[in-house]
Amino acid sequence: MNANETALVTGGNKGIGRAIVHALARRGLVVYLGARSPERGRSAVEELRREPGLDVRFAHLDVTDPRTVETAVKAIEADTGRLDVLVNNAGIAAGWDVGAADVTAAHLREVYEVNVFGVVTVTSACVPLLRRSGNPRIVNVSGGPGSLTFLSDPDHPLTARASLAYSSSKAALNALTLIYADALRADGIKVNAAGPGLVPTDQNAAAPFPRGDRTAADGAVVPSLLATIPADGPTGVFRGPDSLDDVVPW
Repeated sequence: MNANETALVTGGNKGIGRAIVHALARRGLVVYLGARSPERGRSAVEELRREPGLDVRFAHLDVTDPRTVETAVKAIEADTGRLDVLVNNAGIAAGWDVGAADVTAAHLREVYEVNVFGVVTVTSACVPLLRRSGNPRIVNVSGGPGSLTFLSDPDHPLTARASLAYSSSKAALNALTLIYADALRADGIKVNAAGPGLVPTDQNAAAPFPRGDRTAADGAVVPSLLATIPADGPTGVFRGPDSLDDVVPW
C-alpha cells in the first residue's frame, strides 16, 4: 500500500529519526531525510542508499529556520507533487542536570524552539501537500515524559526523571497533536503521537538516570507503524513503545 508514497522525516540523519527513515524506505516509501547539516544529512542518505531498493533523498531542513523549511517543501512538491507522511521527529533536550526550581526561561526557549515551534513551522508548511494525498498521516514523536498522567503520579518512575523544559515541551506537543487531529480531520489527515521508549540518544546523553537499553530501531517501530496506517486508521492517539496496542495516557 505504500509504493510510491512520499514521506518527510525531520531530524532524520541519526538516532531514532534515521531508523524511521530506514524503516519507511524498506516499506517502499520515497523518504526525504530532513537534516539541518547538509554534510551529515547527505552522508546519512549515502549510507542508507547502499541498501538495494531504498529511495532516500536529502532535504536540507532546520525546523527553527522557516526559510529552509519552505525551500525543502517546495523541492518535495516539485519532485512528487504531494506528501503522504510527515514525521515530526526532530527534538532536543536541555537542562537535564538542572533542578526544576533552577531552570530558566532560556532553557525552555531553546527546547521549545525545536520541540514545539519547529513542529508548528514544519506542519503548517506541509499541510497543503498532505491535502493532496489519498491517505495523509502526521506522526509526532513524543514520549512518556510528556504524559501528564505519568507526571501526576508521584510513584511513577518518570516523575523522578522529569525535566521541566523537555517534559513540558512534549506535553505541549501532545496538545498540538490532539488539536491538529481535530482541526485536520475533515481533510482526512490523521495526526498521532508516538512514544519510542527510552533509547540512548545524543539528546539524553546528560540525563542523570539510566538512558535505557532500547536500540534506535526499537524506538522507530511505533512511529513507523503510525506512519503507515491505512486510510481508516486512528487519529488523535498516543501509542508506544512496542506496538499500536500500547496505549500511552495523555
